[in-house]
Amino acid sequence: MTEAFIVQREIQIAAPPATVFAFLTDPQKIVSWMGLEAETELHPGGLYLLKGLGDDRNRAARGAFREVVPVHRLAYSFGWEGGAEVPPGSSLIEIDLIGKDAGTLLRMTHSGLPNAEQCAAHDKGWAHYMGRLSRVAAGRDPGPDRGPAVGS
Repeated sequence: MTEAFIVQREIQIAAPPATVFAFLTDPQKIVSWMGLEAETELHPGGLYLLKGLGDDRNRAARGAFREVVPVHRLAYSFGWEGGAEVPPGSSLIEIDLIGKDAGTLLRMTHSGLPNAEQCAAHDKGWAHYMGRLSRVAAGRDPGPDRGPAVGS
């Protein structure tokens, strides 16, 4: 039996689900909190592409949308261009947005990671970027993106 390596996170965001959804799907809004360039085709099979993450301006993530339920749910395959351990499309990100307490509860599951090291690295990345998403969706400046802190 293969052990599942999964990252799960929840965060309460002081913004309505429609606002959070826009920051997850609109390329201009995505780059306000993550990456330098984004491209999305919001339909099953449509492209998810994000370039210039953190301190590696040449790094790109690529996948394809599997589910798009406006303001409620996203699911898309994910991986790193040129990545041997997590290549494009090799893992799955599922995001549910639930209206709660005059804001949004975001529940994220990232499954299909190949090992504990990749699971830990992606968990660290998600912690960093979910904090930035929470700030920008609530109308605050997340500051420049230098990526997750090294060694923390």
